[in-house]
Amino acid sequence: MVRSEQALLLSNALPYMRRYEGKTVVIKYGGHAMVDVSLGKVFARDVALLHQSGIQTVVVHGGGPQIATMLSRMGIKSKFCGGLRVTDKETIEIVEMILAGSINKGIVANFNTEGARAIGLCGKDGNMVTVTKELWHHRDPNSCVEQVIDLGFVGKPKIVDVEVLNKVVGSGLIPIIAPVALGEDGETYNVNADTFAGAIAAAIDAERLLFLTDVPGVLDQDSKIIKHLSIKEARSMIEGGLIYGGMIPKVETCIEALNCGVEAVVIVNGKVPHALLLELFTDHGAGTMIVN
Repeated sequence: MVRSEQALLLSNALPYMRRYEGKTVVIKYGGHAMVDVSLGKVFARDVALLHQSGIQTVVVHGGGPQIATMLSRMGIKSKFCGGLRVTDKETIEIVEMILAGSINKGIVANFNTEGARAIGLCGKDGNMVTVTKELWHHRDPNSCVEQVIDLGFVGKPKIVDVEVLNKVVGSGLIPIIAPVALGEDGETYNVNADTFAGAIAAAIDAERLLFLTDVPGVLDQDSKIIKHLSIKEARSMIEGGLIYGGMIPKVETCIEALNCGVEAVVIVNGKVPHALLLELFTDHGAGTMIVN
């Protein structure tokens, strides 16, 4: 790329930088972008650029593959219900060790190496997030009998205290948050990272909530990416079967965040280098935006 083209890109990005200056963006970081070392460095550098542009950035990360690997090494078999890992007492100790320990601190180190001043947190710090026990409701298609399955130490956010987050962000640091939190019973719970990010975004009145995923976004019946969706259209696609599988809880989390005050939620392809910058600083974006 010649210098004039680079200058044009920077010039075109300026209005978007002004639009988001002083605003808060929450990013759920996971999937392929998280396990690919080169993409991880690009992501850290891009978040550093957002921060330098005056955008207040909060990162919530997952860690499913890393947890699965460790459980496998220890001979513990995982069971899933509705996409959520059934988590007993032994498993939650490993989940916390991986999420709030090695993964979280590894991301923080990567960010700091790439020029972003980051600090690692989890939902337990300062009672940031308090959860209730998550139960899985399953209706048998043959008998129409509903089963309620106890998922163990799996929680759903109930209360988000933004005091710690506000102090961290206000001090110029980028919080990197692991989705582990205390329950009302004082026990430690694992929380779905998408749901956790949605609760954080709603609590701090985020301008944008971005999900970095392993897919381009929401696809239509011809497998083409849909650039914009309303809540009504998204619900219609779920009912019609066009949105299915693991995309359903992600889109439902998007809808819940929108109903709680987030301006827009975007499902972004994390396998595309600089997907964040393309989404926030260009006209065409890099995924599917869902708006209220």
